[in-house]
Amino acid sequence: MKYNFYGWQDTLVSPINKKYLKVENPRVLYDMLDNIWCEYSCAPRLRSNWSKDNKTVGQCSITAFLVQDIFGGEVYGIPLKTGGVHCFNIVDGHKFDLASEQFGDEVLDYVNVIKQDRKDHFADEDKFNRYKYLCDKLEELYL
Repeated sequence: MKYNFYGWQDTLVSPINKKYLKVENPRVLYDMLDNIWCEYSCAPRLRSNWSKDNKTVGQCSITAFLVQDIFGGEVYGIPLKTGGVHCFNIVDGHKFDLASEQFGDEVLDYVNVIKQDRKDHFADEDKFNRYKYLCDKLEELYL
């Protein structure tokens, strides 16, 4: 499979959580999530932009925290012109963003970033429920 997400070449990390040993690396996780991401898992404010052709729309934070559960590392945010923050991962020096394709040809600044806190993100009950949906579906379909 050809990958287009940011840092796809730099995903040589392995799971640190034994529960997820079948998720050999972030590319394998991307393939799995490609069958899970849906309108429901999309951030409500972006659902009108979600489509089967652009599955990563509105999936960044819940995906990044799932990546952290599986591979460790940290979640960082890129401040967006719209006022939001787009989340991605750095694991053992490997920087990648499974949800970057939603931006098409727009180039994001992966340098001037802000560390993200799971507790802050999941204070939003809807976001936590969408994250749980991803976790549950991943387990149901692949683990």
